[in-house]
Amino acid sequence: MDSKPQPAIRHYPFWYGGFASVVAACVTHPLDLAKVRMQTAEDRGRSMIQTIGHVLKNEGFFAIYKGLSASILRQATYSTTRFGTYEKLKDFASGGTNETPPFYVILPMAMAAGWIGGAIGNPSDIINIRMQNDLSLSPEHRRNYKNAFDGLRRMYVEEGVRSFTRGLFPNTTRGVLMTASQMVSYDEFKKFMVDKLGLDGKAISTHFGASMLAGLVATTICSPVDVVKTRIMNAKDKHVPALNILKEAVRNEGILFAFRGWLPSFIRLGPHTIVTFIVLEELKKLGIGMVDH
Repeated sequence: MDSKPQPAIRHYPFWYGGFASVVAACVTHPLDLAKVRMQTAEDRGRSMIQTIGHVLKNEGFFAIYKGLSASILRQATYSTTRFGTYEKLKDFASGGTNETPPFYVILPMAMAAGWIGGAIGNPSDIINIRMQNDLSLSPEHRRNYKNAFDGLRRMYVEEGVRSFTRGLFPNTTRGVLMTASQMVSYDEFKKFMVDKLGLDGKAISTHFGASMLAGLVATTICSPVDVVKTRIMNAKDKHVPALNILKEAVRNEGILFAFRGWLPSFIRLGPHTIVTFIVLEELKKLGIGMVDH
């Protein structure tokens, strides 16, 4: 008896996640800028809407896209690495079946992918934060980077190669938490919606719902590390220990400082997560650059 031919296993390219994240970054960049401004602002009473309004009024419309080149570079390094690594590890764990492995298997894989992505994307993340916050500083303290690559060059020349590792620990920690919470929760929510609720796993509505919930989980888990990371990378003093930043913030602002800017973080990360996974799923449907095995 002839056995039935097995369907081809499709593996999508390493760059899919990075490309999807770049698209999402272009859509949500003004919200990301507002989040950074709120996390570093001396005036703690300003809301996200007020922050964006202040930027538009005092700096002009195009200021809300300040640092976009750095944001794109960050996604091209950080997100390409973490998405690509996570999917390669999932493929390996599933034995090439395209089935999502159990939670306890994919969680450590996501954590490893997030750490690697955070380390590789650290220099571009520093530039991203600095460029977004630059116009809120007094003229004598502004760095005035022309673009992301100019920022990297000046960091190397003015601060040395060690400056590329500033905030590395909180950034890799955030990468671990973000990837584990965002990707694993997306896979789990999507699996629940398909297996338990009977939704179509290829429908955009399913991808939308799973990614929105994943964004909520990721924002809540990552908020404290994100606040500390932002302040370290934006600090003028070189190599300020993360613990010192944390102690100073708790002493001056209280423990809830860790969730400062949570709402704009979610308003930014929610749409960013939704756009990322919808674009990613659509790329899979199109099959651009896919390899069949």
